[in-house]
Amino acid sequence: MNNFSKLGLSKSVIEVLDKLGFTKPTPVQAESIPLLLKNDPTDFIGLAQTGTGKTAAFGLPLIDLIDTHNKVTQALIMAPTRELGQQTAQQLNDFSSNNRSVNIEVVYGGAPIVNQIKALKKPTHIVVATPGRLLDLIKRKAVKLENVKYVVLDEADEMLNMGFKEDIDEILSHTLEDRVTWLFSATMPGEIRRIVKKYMDSPLEVAVNSDEKINKDISHKYVTTKTANKFASLRRFLDLQPEMRGILFCRTKRETQQIAQDLAQLGYGVEALHGDLSQAQRDQAMKRFKTRSMQLLIATDVAARGIDVNDLTHVIHHTLPDQLESYTHRSGRTGRAGKKGISLALINPREGRRIKEIENKIKVNFERIEVPSLTDLKSSRINSWAHLIINTKVDDQADGILSDLHGHFADLSKEDILKRLITTQLDHLTLGKHEEENLNEIAGGSPEHRDRSAFHRYFVNIGSIDGMTKSDLIHFLSDISKIDRKYFGSLEIQKNCSFFEVDGGFDKDLTKSFKGVENSGRSIRVNRDDQGNKRDRSGKPGKKGRDRRKPKHNFQRSRKQRR
Repeated sequence: MNNFSKLGLSKSVIEVLDKLGFTKPTPVQAESIPLLLKNDPTDFIGLAQTGTGKTAAFGLPLIDLIDTHNKVTQALIMAPTRELGQQTAQQLNDFSSNNRSVNIEVVYGGAPIVNQIKALKKPTHIVVATPGRLLDLIKRKAVKLENVKYVVLDEADEMLNMGFKEDIDEILSHTLEDRVTWLFSATMPGEIRRIVKKYMDSPLEVAVNSDEKINKDISHKYVTTKTANKFASLRRFLDLQPEMRGILFCRTKRETQQIAQDLAQLGYGVEALHGDLSQAQRDQAMKRFKTRSMQLLIATDVAARGIDVNDLTHVIHHTLPDQLESYTHRSGRTGRAGKKGISLALINPREGRRIKEIENKIKVNFERIEVPSLTDLKSSRINSWAHLIINTKVDDQADGILSDLHGHFADLSKEDILKRLITTQLDHLTLGKHEEENLNEIAGGSPEHRDRSAFHRYFVNIGSIDGMTKSDLIHFLSDISKIDRKYFGSLEIQKNCSFFEVDGGFDKDLTKSFKGVENSGRSIRVNRDDQGNKRDRSGKPGKKGRDRRKPKHNFQRSRKQRR
C-alpha cells in the first residue's frame, strides 16, 4: 500500500506517485503535507536538511490546491539558483503528469528572457523563479502576481546568504496582502526569523531534524596536514578510493580553478564550477558530473548552491567555511535518501578549534583520520592490479602472442617478471616531487627552531583598521602564499599596514602570489620591506610608493567577498 494515500492527497496524485515509485514519505513530507492540505490557507515553516524531500513536501499539496479552472497565476516558488529552480519545476511537472491542465513555468537568469516572456503569455498556474530574473520580468510587466495565493520560499537561508533579501521584499510587495507564505529552509538564522515576523501570521512549523538527528547518515571526518600538503593529501584519498564521487569545496574562484587544472593534468576526472564560468560552461560541467563521467566536482560555495546530485559518496572541504551554517549545506549534499556519506575536512594544525566549533554548533562528532601514506597507496595499487589480473578473462589470441614473446622472457623467472610488472605499476603513481611519506601533522605543533637571521621582512597594506588580528593575518598570508605558518617569524600589526617575517628559504615568489588578490575591493600589496621602500614606525609610506587607500571593511567581510 502506498503510504502517501494516508496524507490526504488526491487519487490522481497518488496514482502518479505509484508510477514514479514513491511509496513511503520522508519525515518532512509525512508531517508537512497533511498540515498544508487540512489547514488551507496557512502560513508554514518547514525545517529540514537539503536532500530530505522538501520539494515534494510543498509541491504535492500545491498540485492539489491549484484551481485549474482559473487561468491566473496562483502560486509562486522562489529558489536561490537556476539549477534548483529547474529541478523543482521538473519535479512539479512529474507530480502533475495526470493533470495536464496544470501549467508550470520556470524562469531564471542566464537564459534568453524573450523566450521566458513568450512562455508566460500562456495561462500559467505556478511560476518557479530565481529572484533576480523574476524582478526583471516584473519590471517588464511580463508576469502578473496580483492573484498569487501561495508563495513558497525554498532554501530560504541560501537566498539570504546570496543577498536576495531586498529582492524578496520587492517581489512580495507585488503579491496579495492575504496570500500565504510557505518557508522551507535547512537552518533558521536570525534573518529568517525576521522574515517570519514580517510576512507570516502564526505559522505552523515542522522541524523534522532536531540537533541530535542532523547529518545522521553522514560520517564527519578530518585530517590535519600542512596547508601546502592539502593537494597531495587530496590526491592520496582519490587514488585510494577510485570509486569516490563527490564535491570539493574551496574558498575562492582562483583556488577552485587552479586545483581543477592541476588534478586534470595528472589525469583525474574533475571539473571546476565557479562564478567566472558562463552559464553554458556551468551546464556542461554539471551534465558531465551527473552522467558520472568525472570523479570530483570542485566548486565554491556560491557556485554549488542549488546543485542536487544523487549518490555522492563524499563532500570534501579544502577549506572550512567561515559560516558554520554553510558547513551544514555543504555536508548535506551527501548521505541522502538513507544512503551513507562522508564529509571530510582538510585542516591545518591551527584549525582544530574550528572543528570543535562545528561539533558544538550542529551537534555532530568528528573522527580524526590519517592521510594515507605512500606505503598505503602502493599496497592498494598493487592489490587492485593483482585482483584485476586474476579476474581478467584470457583472450583467445593470447596463446599466439605469448609464443612470439617467449624469447624475450627466457632468462627471467616468474618472480623476476612479476617484480618488473610491480615496478611498472608503482611508476604510475602520481607523486609530487620530493613528496613525504607521512603528510599528517599534529594539531598545535610548535614551529621549528631556525636561525632568525635567515628571515626576510615584508610589508602588507592591511592593518588593525581592517579588523585584523595576528591569527587572521597569518592565516591569510599562509593561505594565499601557500607557505606553511611555521615558516613565518615575528609579526607586527599597525593601524594601516603590517610587517611580518618569513624564512628566506621558503619565500620565493611570495610577492607575486598576492597579485590580483583583493580585500574589500582594494588590491593587496606585499613587498620586501628591506628593499628600498622604507617606512617609519607609524606605518606611513614615504614619498616613494605613497598609499592613498581608505580601508573600510574588516578582514572577515573581505574573505566572504573573495569567495
